[in-house]
Amino acid sequence: MVIRFHSMVSQSKQILKLQSLLTQPASSLIVDVPKGHCVVYVGETEKKRFLVPISYLNHPMFQDLLRSAEEEFGFDHPMGGLTIPCKEAAFIDLTTQLNAS
Repeated sequence: MVIRFHSMVSQSKQILKLQSLLTQPASSLIVDVPKGHCVVYVGETEKKRFLVPISYLNHPMFQDLLRSAEEEFGFDHPMGGLTIPCKEAAFIDLTTQLNAS
């Protein structure tokens, strides 16, 4: 029981850490990207800056988003990072699922 509780606390801390990374202000400098993460800009009209673990890039659901981004934006990203054309709430739901798995 203690081991399971410790595991739940650890997972909760990871989720809170991810949420704080995901909601960093867009004014943060690119230099502020922690090792093992990359910057993505998400949104249909107004783009918001998010930090995601590089490990997400290999996940099939995240790769679907990347294909959509390639089709719509190509590889030219004037904001300096990867641009993903989806609703912010959908992106947060996806990253929450990926973090839980």
